[in-house]
Amino acid sequence: MSNDQTHPLHETDKNIIDSIISKENPEDQDFINLARLINRYSGFPGEIEIQNDIQKILKFWKISQNDLFIKTRNIWSNNFRPSNTFKELVGSGFDTSE
Repeated sequence: MSNDQTHPLHETDKNIIDSIISKENPEDQDFINLARLINRYSGFPGEIEIQNDIQKILKFWKISQNDLFIKTRNIWSNNFRPSNTFKELVGSGFDTSE
């Protein structure tokens, strides 16, 4: 019996992965999405396909996980605001209060 689990946001996250996996010129939103997915799936018992796709994207974009996190901190510190809908940001820690 396997202990691998399916994450409740698998479908949403897979759609995000599929939309960014082959982008040669990622935008700020793409970097943000990849970083939050790394955080979400880090240590998660399962979702090997998504975790492998995350590693493929890092390799394709030629960026380390550490450099990605530095880049996304800079993006957020420059007043970045997500352009996608709240539904797509579920589980991201996005603050909806204004």
